[in-house]
Amino acid sequence: MNLPVIAGTISTVLFALSTLPMLLKAVRTRNMESYSLGHMALSNVANVVHSVYVFSLPPGPIWMLHAFYGVASALMLVWYLRFSRTPQEAGGTGVDVASAPGTPTGADAATAAGRRAT
Repeated sequence: MNLPVIAGTISTVLFALSTLPMLLKAVRTRNMESYSLGHMALSNVANVVHSVYVFSLPPGPIWMLHAFYGVASALMLVWYLRFSRTPQEAGGTGVDVASAPGTPTGADAATAAGRRAT
């Protein structure tokens, strides 16, 4: 193996390892609120288009890396669509009260709750 192929193999393994914690956390917690549907959708479209270029190259580490990112992006999109629920599906009103302006959070919320209870 020559130096570029060795470097490509090492970087492929490192990039894949750096992505695994995100994938594991997403599937374990099923909490996809911090992810953007637009980003994931565009990433999947970009991966499909980029495949035309990558797979025109000779087989090598870039094929493995691109395949890994393609699968990871597709999984994240599927999990987002599967695990994300609209407030109506969750039994809510459609308004995220926790993020509404003026809504107390943390210690302020506990203090406000204590004042209401008395």
